[in-house]
Amino acid sequence: MHRRRADGGPTQLAGIAMGRATIGAVHEPPPATPATREPLPPPDERLSCVEAVLFDLDGTLIDTVELIRVSFRYATEKVLGHALPDELTMANVGQPLRTQFEDLAPGHADELVRVYREFNRAHHDELAKSYPGTVEALTEIERHALPMGVVTSKGSEGAHTGLALFGLERFFQVVVTADDVAVHKPDPYPLRAAAAALGITLGYCVYVGDSPHDMQAATSGGAIAVAALWGAFSARDVLAPGPAFALHEIGELPGLLFRDRGTCAVEEREGDRVEPRAQQARRAL
Repeated sequence: MHRRRADGGPTQLAGIAMGRATIGAVHEPPPATPATREPLPPPDERLSCVEAVLFDLDGTLIDTVELIRVSFRYATEKVLGHALPDELTMANVGQPLRTQFEDLAPGHADELVRVYREFNRAHHDELAKSYPGTVEALTEIERHALPMGVVTSKGSEGAHTGLALFGLERFFQVVVTADDVAVHKPDPYPLRAAAAALGITLGYCVYVGDSPHDMQAATSGGAIAVAALWGAFSARDVLAPGPAFALHEIGELPGLLFRDRGTCAVEEREGDRVEPRAQQARRAL
């Protein structure tokens, strides 16, 4: 896990000089039991005093959906002799790569991971794309002095390569990757680790992600869950775990955080259609 000061300089995490700190360096109190946990206010109330914003990476901050898709096709065809269908390989994107391959082809995970990463690395800069408005949204959040972090199931090398390609690393005080934690999304542990590294309670962090695993981790961990509907999954799938808010593009995020909180609350879910409260009100007139 990597952490940077807000001014971009090196910092220390539990006595370990920056460079690289492992999850063992994050001193996180054990979670309270249900009997002793103090109930959190509703998400819309907590949003008015949010203390940090955490993001998934692939499909949320950077558009690697096509890169992931063709990497799966190449690896499965090369190792298994036939490419597995996209609907199968993309179903668990958002979990660590090894976990996905262990489910897809038991006994072949090591070779599949190796071939996938070789292809992905070779074609990353060619196929990865930025989402319009990402830098502008992050700049606006930074202007309001909210610390930001990334929590991804991607490995450290790939995560930092993607952030660096689009000049995004400078925005984040902490980056938690699959290499930094032993427990992964949909468990909320990686989110808790990022919040602890920032010295903030997870309940007062927003977590923005495009997969059901992201939303399950956020909702079960008590974060303010914001569904990113511009990523790899359908709205139906991303909304299934019950996030409090949903956005159609990342440029809407500053409005949710700083101005138009109520207009983004998820009020109606019909198929893959998400209708913000303000839009419903206009339709009712």
